[in-house]
Amino acid sequence: MKHKIMYIENKSEGHSGSAWIGLTEFSKSGQTVYFDNKALKKLKTTGISGNHFDIETGEEYWISGVKKNGEDRHKYGGGKVMLDKDCVEEYLKFINAENVDERKFIVVEIKKTDKSRFNLIENVELENEERERLAWDRKKNITLNKATSHNSGLAQ
Repeated sequence: MKHKIMYIENKSEGHSGSAWIGLTEFSKSGQTVYFDNKALKKLKTTGISGNHFDIETGEEYWISGVKKNGEDRHKYGGGKVMLDKDCVEEYLKFINAENVDERKFIVVEIKKTDKSRFNLIENVELENEERERLAWDRKKNITLNKATSHNSGLAQ
């Protein structure tokens, strides 16, 4: 699976939540981002201030591509961004810089993600979504059948 450098910010802590720039991996569907031993699933609807959530904790995260100008933090946010040591060289090349700005970044080691530990969690979620869809379809069918039988009685 291909790695991609992304900006990740924990939005459950507000605009100044913990933030990272690091190598991520995506699920086959592209709906889940794996980073720092977390599985961050894309929200189906807009969250409070995030676009993904941690499938284990429910915390919201903002995930986006990194900006060439190096200004990834929200304009009202603050704090240093943790920069994955495995992507420093590639990131510096991308933003056209020679050195890490220690006023903005802390170089850290990010944990690799064991994606297999999330299989059970995501499969249970898929089963629940399927059950909800089937329940909705049954409810819709019952409502449709009642309306059809009621209307056919009027036509006689």
